[in-house]
Amino acid sequence: MNLFTKKPKCLSSVALSALLCCFQFACTEPIDAQTTPPINSVIDDFQLADIHGTEHSLGEMADARAVVIVFMGWECPMAKLYVPRLNELQKKFDAEGVRWLAINSNQHDSLAELQAFVRRSEFMIPMLKDPGNLVADQFGATRTPEVFLLDQERRIRYHGQIDDQYGPGLQRARATTHYLADAIGDLLKDQPIALESTEPAGCIIGRVLKTDESGTGNAVTYCNQISRILQDNCSSCHREGEIGPFALNSYEEVAGWAGMIQEVVNEGRMPPWHANPEHGTFSNDCRLSRDEIEMINAWVKEGAPQGDPAALPEPRQFATGWQMGEPDLVIPMANKPYKVPATGTVEYEYFQVDPGFTTDMWVSAAECRAGNRAVIHHIIVGIRGEGEFEGEGVHNELQSDWIAASAPGSPPMLLPDGYAKRIPAGSKLLFQVHYTPNGTATTDMSSIGLKFIDEVDVKKQVLTLKALERKFRIPAGDGNHRVEARFHFEQDAELLSLFPHMHLRGKSFRYGAKFPDGSEEILLDVPRYDFNWQNAYLLPEPRLIPAGTRFQCVAHFDNSDGNLANPDATKSVRWGDQTWEEMMIGYFNVAVEKQ
Repeated sequence: MNLFTKKPKCLSSVALSALLCCFQFACTEPIDAQTTPPINSVIDDFQLADIHGTEHSLGEMADARAVVIVFMGWECPMAKLYVPRLNELQKKFDAEGVRWLAINSNQHDSLAELQAFVRRSEFMIPMLKDPGNLVADQFGATRTPEVFLLDQERRIRYHGQIDDQYGPGLQRARATTHYLADAIGDLLKDQPIALESTEPAGCIIGRVLKTDESGTGNAVTYCNQISRILQDNCSSCHREGEIGPFALNSYEEVAGWAGMIQEVVNEGRMPPWHANPEHGTFSNDCRLSRDEIEMINAWVKEGAPQGDPAALPEPRQFATGWQMGEPDLVIPMANKPYKVPATGTVEYEYFQVDPGFTTDMWVSAAECRAGNRAVIHHIIVGIRGEGEFEGEGVHNELQSDWIAASAPGSPPMLLPDGYAKRIPAGSKLLFQVHYTPNGTATTDMSSIGLKFIDEVDVKKQVLTLKALERKFRIPAGDGNHRVEARFHFEQDAELLSLFPHMHLRGKSFRYGAKFPDGSEEILLDVPRYDFNWQNAYLLPEPRLIPAGTRFQCVAHFDNSDGNLANPDATKSVRWGDQTWEEMMIGYFNVAVEKQ
């Protein structure tokens, strides 16, 4: 059998995550942080106005049995995810005399933005604005969301996270330990609090920075250097209407996120790139240079000075709407929007569409367009041959070749001149959509845009192939389980791109090639695989892979407690379509002679 004509049997994610992973959460010390008072320290009274101008204070809550203070940021993905949980806890403990206040200390969050956030998310806790972050300094708060539980004497009795559902690169289906709720319960029962503190996790509070603009002539400034770094490397996603949870196109906005920016670039979490630089060269390598990182460090160290606005670069012009240009045909995923719940786990949803193609269609460019980017982890659109998809029961065994995949920040499929993918006459299109609820019930209507070329103009046919292994079992507690898959090339091909895929227990992935002359090469090495950011790795130029070449893909999985994203380290894991199961697939795009 010619392996190039064998249709893939599984359609799964090759995507980036939803907004939670745009800024994964670590616990390095942010700039200008104050020391958090120890447990049992008394918090002095403070007075702040809420977003509607009403004053609130601790003193007016003298009759409360307990007070919960939660520091929030409206653009922080993790804070958004916890809105429903905080509403539930506020409702649960209200009758028992527990009062709640939310405080926003970010210098870059305006009252209008906070008002819109509270209204749209239906946040029930009063939102107070903390100008100059004085109350955040009083508490020593550093992150959003970060909670403090105070007793009747206004002593700190618990400090840290709300629960363990969301954390560093983590999004569990449900919480397993309810830190705040348990602490409130112990306090109301006059029992010792079992766990008094946890390490805060979330976005760094954007404090007012102490900036000396007087000596910035030769210093690193926003206008002179930082704006250019962000424009070239970050603004494609971090701008209005794109997947980034906030825009980075003004000094005020960027200065508010200075500490967070410094953290994620130094830890290599932003821009998201996971390939080992020792193996392979890729055209979409988005890593910052060491010089750029050092400029960011120097800028933050000096208090994030603005500099001379006259030195700002010309605003970069990004494509609006369809990134590939105007499509020849736009195909929606369904006849009506899909309802995405506010919370919980949504299994992969599938939508079949008949585009009505009566002749073979050759696709030179394709773009999956998320209707509601805030709740979509990825979209993949596959090809269903006539009669292949007949109703329910086959969702996990998709006999499908795929046209394109899309994820936050990923580019559309743009093939070289004369290269195209074929959609056979009579085929259906099958959308696979992975939804990730973000705390607010919403809807989605996604689509795919296609550009065509005439068959006579097709020089090479592009196929999405894969090396995969389905027959594996990852033992419970195994932190380094190895799985291999192979692929044999029976004809010459041009390699265009590589994209590994595993789920939440994925640890590392490597593509190796053994050529007919006996030589071997590592084509791609991903030593720290991250399900949240599943990059495709694009070759700068098509590379000849001669007939007889063998690909060997080696993956390692971490099914131990040490993997914070692990849904359950007590269970062995096998192949499965959903994220709490596992996959081992080495996808790759190749071009061959037209079939």
